Amino acid sequence: MSFWDRIEESLAEARKRTLGALLEALADQRRRRDEAAFSIALIALSAKMAKADGVVTDDEIEAFRDYFHFPEKEADKVRMIYQLAQQDVAGYSEYLKRVARIFESSPVVLEDVLDCLFHVAVADGVAHPRELELLDQAAKAFGVSAPAFHRLKAAHLGLADDDPYLILGIEPGVSLEAVKSAYRALSRDHHPDALMARGVPADLVRIAEGRMAAINNAYEQILTDYA
Repeated sequence: MSFWDRIEESLAEARKRTLGALLEALADQRRRRDEAAFSIALIALSAKMAKADGVVTDDEIEAFRDYFHFPEKEADKVRMIYQLAQQDVAGYSEYLKRVARIFESSPVVLEDVLDCLFHVAVADGVAHPRELELLDQAAKAFGVSAPAFHRLKAAHLGLADDDPYLILGIEPGVSLEAVKSAYRALSRDHHPDALMARGVPADLVRIAEGRMAAINNAYEQILTDYA
């Protein structure tokens, strides 16, 4: 069964229940790294995030299509999931809990999802306080570490004064070997091959580019301290 066939199968199930109930069912499946599960969760949360400030703008919708590429013939399926999520009476926090359950055995995937939500939140060029609040809420619900959240903020908001040690998750004054070890570990986690191995659809592997840029910049800054 192809990826889009699984999406169609999931949509058929969603029409019988609600998208929230479908997410709950996905959480009970064994294939927690399945592309369809990742994509449905991402579409649903993106729809909730886009509506977070009360208005769904064209910029936010286009931002969603920017990182989630799909054939035009499949547009109706994606649009259906997006609309079901926006209409669902279940709140944002409830969706966060359900998505966290889907990927509880692979926490790095939750960082991938949060990365996409950052992209939607800043799509209109402004990070609204309510959106930042919801991103922080998502990070807590997903159990995303402080360094990981800091990396995402640096990637999307361009904070020039970010502490490079915090981005790498190490303390100032550690050995050079410890710095290199932390960098290598992060590079492995955020390599495109690693994303695909954990069920991130091929079209979305570029969501890690901003994170890797933040990691690389932090590493280069830290190396100057040891020069």
